[in-house]
Amino acid sequence: MNIALVGYGKMGKAIEKIAVERGHTIVLKIRKENLEDLTTENLQRADVVIEFSGPHSAKENVIRCLQLGLPVVSGSTGWNQDLPEAQAIATENNTAFLHASNFSIGVNLFFEINKQLASLMNQQTDYQVAIEEIHHTEKKDAPSGTAISLAEQIIAGISRLQQWALVPQHPGTASEKLPITALRQDAVPGTHTVSYSSAVDDITITHIAHNREGFAKGAVLAAEFIEKKQGIFTMKDVLGIGA
Repeated sequence: MNIALVGYGKMGKAIEKIAVERGHTIVLKIRKENLEDLTTENLQRADVVIEFSGPHSAKENVIRCLQLGLPVVSGSTGWNQDLPEAQAIATENNTAFLHASNFSIGVNLFFEINKQLASLMNQQTDYQVAIEEIHHTEKKDAPSGTAISLAEQIIAGISRLQQWALVPQHPGTASEKLPITALRQDAVPGTHTVSYSSAVDDITITHIAHNREGFAKGAVLAAEFIEKKQGIFTMKDVLGIGA
């Protein structure tokens, strides 16, 4: 499979390594320094585009590729409000689009655990739920897309919660808002913790990424999955998990 990488930072390089190890060819690498190479001619050399360009350029890059009929895997977060438009363009152009806030196999399993736990905790009003995420200092958006996905799953499962809020620290009183604390530390690939706290005990689930390899492998698996397909997909489709 020929892959175009739109976004060639640390994640793009990790994806390249995994893709080459799996027998694929990288036919285009787009970074800030060579944006002029993002041409129709160069893109059409690819079977699939993997986009990790960032929240400010993701929409434009993804839509451009979809309009060419290219299947696109997107891992940029921070542009969720524009995803329905990208999905519609993918459908109009008879191609495939898969966006994920996190491509790690472990995180996607963690998502399923999170949803199940939220459902179990819906009637347990003595517990206050909170999310904490820690990422490297170069991460541009806060909270992380993964933290937002976790929050949306919890809100869907716990009727007393209406929305999430980014806060400097977890509040000590119950609220209709689900607090998210976003911390930035050097050399942290990603840690996400969901905690339920009461006066008598705490219940905590945590996912800790050790490196970028898990994210990169998931992105390549997603690209392999959507090649020659049409439609809107998620990592649940790729991994065959959940209902």
